[in-house]
Amino acid sequence: MSLHPTLQPYADAWTHSIEAISELVQPLVEADWNRRTPCPGWSVRDVVSHVIGLDCEMYGDPRPIHTLPRDLFHVTNDLQRYMEMQVDVRRHHTAPEMTSELEYTVIRRNRQLRNETRQPHTTVRGPLGTELPLEESMRLHAFNVWVHEQDLRTALGRPGNLDSPGAHIARDALLAELPAVVAEKADAPRSSAVVFDVHGPIEFLRTIRVDIQGRGTLETAPALGPAASFALDWETFVRLACGRVTADAVADRVKAEGEPELTAAILRNFAVTR
Repeated sequence: MSLHPTLQPYADAWTHSIEAISELVQPLVEADWNRRTPCPGWSVRDVVSHVIGLDCEMYGDPRPIHTLPRDLFHVTNDLQRYMEMQVDVRRHHTAPEMTSELEYTVIRRNRQLRNETRQPHTTVRGPLGTELPLEESMRLHAFNVWVHEQDLRTALGRPGNLDSPGAHIARDALLAELPAVVAEKADAPRSSAVVFDVHGPIEFLRTIRVDIQGRGTLETAPALGPAASFALDWETFVRLACGRVTADAVADRVKAEGEPELTAAILRNFAVTR
């Protein structure tokens, strides 16, 4: 195996999620491909198209030359337009075309990963022409594919894999964004702490401490007398952080304590990806 050891967990997580996606969509009839998913504006077909497109670009394929229609109201910025290209170009593909392309893409990517000899710090192509290290690219990709697996599971009524390898990568990715949510977006008071107590298939207790300069840091130590605290299950945490639901829609699944304006501001700004 030539893959660098630090990259292996991301390859394993991707493999687990992409195989789950393939298993989920293989038996679907044509109508099921049009089901709405929690991912704003996207159907089952659109989510699978996005996953295929991501892996084609990870493989090194050129992006499709395609003009987006003007009535895609869920597309509002350059990044969304960039992501929509791979989706819209496949919008009229049939179920057999979708499953065949997915299977072919997985075969190619598995071969690429088996033969991968690049170092983690190697610069690779990212969205919108950006460049980023291979390790970060693979970590983000494993995270994205797991989140989209969950989108498909929700749409198809097939829950599962909430504690898979991809879920653990998602946990770390989402926790890394919490300091900015609390300290910057929600403007939590300086010299304060906010606690998140998450239970379920993945459990953790984390504290965001805001220092005197207003900078937030992630800590594992609990805080006494926090300015705010949240208790919620892992699935709800993911759906909120990924912009799949609003705080109002899951109010019965989130126990928030502390200053009402602060808790509301944190929940309002909880989504770090969409």
